[in-house]
Amino acid sequence: MRQILIAGAFALVFALFGTRILIRVLARKGYGQIIRDDGPSSHHIKHGTPTMGGIIFILAAILGYGAAHLVTGNSVTVSALLVMGLVVCLGLIGFLDDWLKVSRQNSRGLPGRFKLLGQAVFAAGFGYLGLQFADPDSLAPISQYLSGVRETSIYLGSGLVIIWIVIMVMSASNGVNLTDGLDGLATGASIMTFLAFVLIGVWEFGQSCALNATSGCYAVRDPLDLAVLAAAFAGGCTGFLWWNTAPARIFMGDTGSLALGGAIAGLAATLRVELLLIPLGGLFVIITMSVLIQTVYFKLSGGKRVFKMAPLHHHFELVGWEQITIVIRFWIIAGLSVAAGLGLFYAQWVAK
Repeated sequence: MRQILIAGAFALVFALFGTRILIRVLARKGYGQIIRDDGPSSHHIKHGTPTMGGIIFILAAILGYGAAHLVTGNSVTVSALLVMGLVVCLGLIGFLDDWLKVSRQNSRGLPGRFKLLGQAVFAAGFGYLGLQFADPDSLAPISQYLSGVRETSIYLGSGLVIIWIVIMVMSASNGVNLTDGLDGLATGASIMTFLAFVLIGVWEFGQSCALNATSGCYAVRDPLDLAVLAAAFAGGCTGFLWWNTAPARIFMGDTGSLALGGAIAGLAATLRVELLLIPLGGLFVIITMSVLIQTVYFKLSGGKRVFKMAPLHHHFELVGWEQITIVIRFWIIAGLSVAAGLGLFYAQWVAK
């Protein structure tokens, strides 16, 4: 538990003060957000706001995780290292996209097909490596069995597991990316999801088969260390949110949104709660579905729309809701989704 507190606190402080420095550096160099012309007109005032802020909470989470292990003297685990590797790789894709936008001074960054290809390649690498490095109890970071609120008896095999991990990572990273359209919206929702992973990791460690091999115990390789990593991400995002909340002085950019989605998917896979990602990331799912519904209906109906604009939060902007109202109400939805996910997780344990 001490590691969790150290990791979260260190990451929070580092992000809180580091973001302020990053804002000054980015503003001095003119690395500001490029606003699309087809977006809500109210967003045009945000043109030039420093972007690529995801750099700071990625760094804060890694340093917070490292500081916790340095202070306690505990060894790092391969599960956490793999998740951090995935986060950094997806963050690099997002950074390249952000860099192309600010350097060219237009909203066209990395072509979509290249972003998706990069996400798929790194996710597949994460899935493959996650099946390696079995510990003395023959537990690898990622299981070959499908997991819901815990590992099930549905065997997928190496090939299907890697494909499934690619789908998870791409869905989560692009879901967070779509949600990152209003000040603080994606950051706040991500914090709630990371805190849920902290609770899940601690619970799985306390009921681990390695500690107490009873009926219903959890066979997860490094649950406590993954909780430490989740706490570091929660702390880093909280420090960043201080500057990202309305009116935002910095945006996370694709650097941050793709990385956060990778962290969320990576933690779900390594904690063996893959399908629980749907309720835990409920807000991301809702917003992604709004884009899919809008796109499919537009094509099938010959140009008609379900929403005034997608993603969903932009629809409510055009309806007349204030941005801060949308963010707070969507945070409430995110909180209720996380509570439902944790309820399902705990209810399954009680049922055992």
